[in-house]
Amino acid sequence: MAIKKDPVDVVIVGFGWTGSLMAMELADTGLKILALERGEARDTYPDFAYPRIADELTYGIRLKLFQDASKETVTVRHTQSQTALPYRRFGSFLPGNGVGGAGVHWNGMLWRPLEADLKMRSTVIEKYGADFIPADMTVQDYPFSYEEMEPYFDKFEKICGTAGQAGNVQGKKLEGGNPFEAERQNPYPTKALKQQYAGMLFSKAAKELGYHPFPVPAANCSEPWTNPYGVQLGVCNYCGFCERFGCFNSSKASPQSCVIPALKRHDNFELRTQSHVLRVNTDSTGTKATGVTYIDANGQEVEQPAGLVVLSAFQLHNVRLLLLSKIGKPYDPVSGEGVVGRNYAYQMNGGISLYFDKDTYFNPFAATGTTGMYIDEFNAENFDHSQLGFIGGSTISATTTGGRPIQQMNIPKEAPQWGSGWKKAIKESYLHTMSVGASGSVMPYKQCYLDLDPTYQDLHGQPLLRMTFDWQPNELKMTHFTGSKAEEIVKKINPPHYRMGFMGKDAHYDVRPYQSTHTTGGAVMGDNPKTSVVNKYLQSWDVPNVFVLGACCFPQNLAYNPTGIVGATALFAANAIRTQYLANPGPLVQA
Repeated sequence: MAIKKDPVDVVIVGFGWTGSLMAMELADTGLKILALERGEARDTYPDFAYPRIADELTYGIRLKLFQDASKETVTVRHTQSQTALPYRRFGSFLPGNGVGGAGVHWNGMLWRPLEADLKMRSTVIEKYGADFIPADMTVQDYPFSYEEMEPYFDKFEKICGTAGQAGNVQGKKLEGGNPFEAERQNPYPTKALKQQYAGMLFSKAAKELGYHPFPVPAANCSEPWTNPYGVQLGVCNYCGFCERFGCFNSSKASPQSCVIPALKRHDNFELRTQSHVLRVNTDSTGTKATGVTYIDANGQEVEQPAGLVVLSAFQLHNVRLLLLSKIGKPYDPVSGEGVVGRNYAYQMNGGISLYFDKDTYFNPFAATGTTGMYIDEFNAENFDHSQLGFIGGSTISATTTGGRPIQQMNIPKEAPQWGSGWKKAIKESYLHTMSVGASGSVMPYKQCYLDLDPTYQDLHGQPLLRMTFDWQPNELKMTHFTGSKAEEIVKKINPPHYRMGFMGKDAHYDVRPYQSTHTTGGAVMGDNPKTSVVNKYLQSWDVPNVFVLGACCFPQNLAYNPTGIVGATALFAANAIRTQYLANPGPLVQA
């Protein structure tokens, strides 16, 4: 029999970026707030202390900060006709686990979307006509404008102490920034990070081809900064241990470095770790949440009553919780009806490895997760698609995220994979190699979705989430085009040797190599309850006292990393709860 706890005003499920931001934004209301995190407690000290955190075997290879696939995973298949099988070792994407979630292990790239990213469907129709959209593509607009969201992008950048060079401040175009970015009211909080030689070579070549390179916006603080919550951030020291690692220097933005120190000052906030939420409970009508049920650290089932439920777990987990809780109609790919699980998308990445002689040095070990120069000429609707036959686009960049001794050894394909020949190849390549990469958008499709697996269960006996996903012709055309543009830049750089790494036109999604953790969709936001799970404020259409945060709400996936939109929409939703919902609980948007 479940233990029943005393009621709280707000229960937050998952304590990464969105959960910590929501808790912080609501903390001074006086509401009793409880956050439930399925993983362990973690903080900058002692968990990320140097030198223990600079252990690539533990964190980079054995994935200490990530979800344990032996306890819960997803099942994967390419098409409906196949039987999905459990994903036993995460490779393609890496769901975080524990306090901070994916906000601990990310590289720190912090983008704002382009205006066309938020209005993709209407922009495509306006420019090319409705027939340009493939019949099976379910692309749709976000339910808000860039202008409406701009103050929240700005606030999140300030919370993170973001480093960068603005390209458009109050309508004034600035040299060295992204000329395609939407208008912003303020420059970045801190100056752009230093660049490596790889970025300099890329920039020179890109400029010679008529492009406009700019430094990637980085949530890696470049100078002393105190954020709006009164938390002081450290200055990045380019240690090379961002991706897959916590930051020992409090300079890479994370819940631990930006939010939690301020949140600890509030007595009305409580965090319970090792608390695995099984479902959101609802009343007899199914239209009001009454709290959640979770399994505590002792394996005991606990019922936690609450007046407001906020789902802020990882994208895949939020979708699964909605399905397990029977909140929203599950998506049916045959009829096209239903919304929960609809519009699952990923990202389409590619790259080129460039090999130089022994007189050209890149020193990859002196890097951040965001040491790179980008061009945006082939992203979203920054270029004419009319004769290309695809929707979407890609960034192209030269980015160095570190030079870790196990995972970031880039040697020529023809080199031996072991023994003295392998050692010789490492010696000849380690300091003399750079890469040019591309990160591309992925559109949603009727046949790409999430649902509950009919066969496989987790350790608590609940169905696993099933992913049905494969690359579609639109994205394969896009990456072929992007690869050709990236190769033009590489030829201008003119290395002695380079190796292409873009997918062919008949490629299928492969779960083994890491690509990105930027999984999106399944609980889409929108203006119409027939095609979305939540409204513009991320409030459930069906159960108004449930709010769902994060990348699960993206209608489709953009080329940029998702964290900027994730953080801004969490702040946007929190503001709506504070200023509208608490005074008059109920739907904030009428269906």
